[in-house]
Amino acid sequence: MYTSLMSWYVLGRSVQGRPIPALRLGDPHGSLTAAVVALIHGNEPAGVKVCEALHRSALPVGLDLWLLPDANPDGHAANTRVNAHGVDLNRNFPWKWKHHGKPGNPMFSGPAALSEPESSAIHALFEGLSPRLVVWYHQPYGVVDESGGDVALESLYAQIVGMTLTELPRYPGSAASWANHAVPGATSFVVEFPLGKVGGRVAQQHALAFLELARRMIG
Repeated sequence: MYTSLMSWYVLGRSVQGRPIPALRLGDPHGSLTAAVVALIHGNEPAGVKVCEALHRSALPVGLDLWLLPDANPDGHAANTRVNAHGVDLNRNFPWKWKHHGKPGNPMFSGPAALSEPESSAIHALFEGLSPRLVVWYHQPYGVVDESGGDVALESLYAQIVGMTLTELPRYPGSAASWANHAVPGATSFVVEFPLGKVGGRVAQQHALAFLELARRMIG
């Protein structure tokens, strides 16, 4: 096991000027670059607990892990799905982006792909890193989404955490779909927690599931 090195980064600033943080753990020269993204919807905080559990975990050798514990800090502060411009960041990525809705609609796509500083910061990071494993944490459906990556890995994650694997709708401009298409051979998928708070034991189970996927990809 690898005793994590740790570095904090600020990827950019939100609409209201809050920092968009990222924590890098593990081996910066590892053969697998992976990422975990929480709070792309500001009122869906469950993934923060998984980031905390991964922060405390021993990582496998060869893993370069990036944790994004708050990808929508303005939405988090306001307890809203959208950012301070009223944009759903999970409809603002370039893959098959389409204009949808308007401010006030909780799924407003924004005026253009990557119009928002938060989505642009994630996009810039991933363009540089090319992560081959990415999990995006959401609420409230209580399932693992078959999101277009390696179904065997998505299924294994679902089995470990005791969730159903199902295919949710593919929305234009979604972050997970973009990451799958931006990086050849990537597995980027959504985990939907149920409504409510996540306990430490559940968060640790999800952290262990993520790390098991990483181990298999490292080989």
